[in-house]
Amino acid sequence: MSDAPALVLEGISKSFPGVKALSDVSLRVDRGEIRALVGENGAGKSTLIKILSGAYTADAGRIELFGEEIAHPTPAGMIARGVAVIYQDLAQAPHLTVAENIFLGRLPRKGVRVDWAAASAQAREMMTKLGFDIDPNARVQDLSVAKRQMVEIAKAMVRDARIVVLDEPSAVLAQAEIDQLFDIVRHLARENGVAFIYISHRLGEVFALSDTVTVLRDGRTVHDGKSSDLDAQALIRHMVGREMGDIYPKRTAKIGEVVLETKSLSDRTFLREASITLRKGEIVGLFGLAGAGRSELLRTLFGAAARSGGGVQLFGAPAAARSPRQGIAEGLGLLPEDRKTQSLFLIQSVAFNIVSASLRHIAGFGFVIPRREREMVATQIDRLRVKTPSAAAAMQDLSGGNQQKCVFARLAAADCRILLADEPTRGVDVGAKREIYDLLVELASTRDLAVLMASSDLPEVLGLCDRLYVMREGRVVKELDARRTNEEEVMSYAALH
Repeated sequence: MSDAPALVLEGISKSFPGVKALSDVSLRVDRGEIRALVGENGAGKSTLIKILSGAYTADAGRIELFGEEIAHPTPAGMIARGVAVIYQDLAQAPHLTVAENIFLGRLPRKGVRVDWAAASAQAREMMTKLGFDIDPNARVQDLSVAKRQMVEIAKAMVRDARIVVLDEPSAVLAQAEIDQLFDIVRHLARENGVAFIYISHRLGEVFALSDTVTVLRDGRTVHDGKSSDLDAQALIRHMVGREMGDIYPKRTAKIGEVVLETKSLSDRTFLREASITLRKGEIVGLFGLAGAGRSELLRTLFGAAARSGGGVQLFGAPAAARSPRQGIAEGLGLLPEDRKTQSLFLIQSVAFNIVSASLRHIAGFGFVIPRREREMVATQIDRLRVKTPSAAAAMQDLSGGNQQKCVFARLAAADCRILLADEPTRGVDVGAKREIYDLLVELASTRDLAVLMASSDLPEVLGLCDRLYVMREGRVVKELDARRTNEEEVMSYAALH
């Protein structure tokens, strides 16, 4: 049926033990349409997409692709019908070439042998068609994240994808790369009739890119319509079910003595002579474009990266953290940028992840006391509104935002006096962001904790921090009062000076 919509999901429901993930969700996407799918973490977005891809089987409902009802969807069957899902965590073979990744599992052959020349030529042809400047013979591990995403888009187009799902594609991209991605999506939608489902927590992107928007809350559809019919506050209201007001909490900072000071701190790779100060009760931001050196500074302070020069003073005494163990002993706590590979025990329980840095508080005579563990875990789950079937649930089964909350819960339960937070709200919905902001303010204000926070979200840095340091090419290039500057001034130091 030439006039049939690209996709119809009707009455989709799905339950897991103890959780109703989706309840009677319906969604329609026309050919050439860009539809945003938004909602808080745990709203059901990931479950819905996994049902569309064939990874999960719905308990009820129907799926229709281009007028054909799909009775028993499977991952291979949905790919064959033109459905491609590009996840935030790219599923690639980094040691293989671009061409090998594009044709993975379906390499062109000449007789019984792989036709490597044809694979390279066809990959180059698709790259040229899409306007990508990527060598098909380059290894994927040597590409930037933006170019790796382009490889995934090229793979989808080679497989004649007609429905493409982009799951948080901009989370690790600079603004110029986001603009390029949007141009590609618009071109494929308008010129090739590709239907897109775009998942993002960045509401500005929803309005900049999408034609229509579907909002899920607690596993149900609460809004479906044109993006132009909403503003940011209305969209937030649909997502969280209440008025948010100002997303950044108001506070009067009570700044104390200097607790951390670096002088010409350098690491062995990229960080160059970084000098900063941090005071008790203060929230200080680190801002810079991708590759500016923010993560390297935090990792060096924590002892996770080797120091090659300069000095660090902690609480008035020289610090010598050469390992994370020493950093923790000196009162530092690090929330890494990549929670899945650097911070979480994914196959362990929620409870294990929360208490793993605070065992001394819940142990007696060398053994964990179950009552103390239950009380600590229950307090942190309630305080941070972690959505989980139980404290015994595996961490890998939680949504990204709830995983991030559990990392914060672990640090909140521990006795760190300086919190080093690297992209603390990456991949987190607007409601959870406000909860994390409230937690950071509470930690700084009521516990006299100092927070050094790296973020690529400039409004977040300006809205939450007292001061900020701008970094560029591994150096601290400017210190600014966050309350008396603006985005234009900050960006001028990050990119132009």
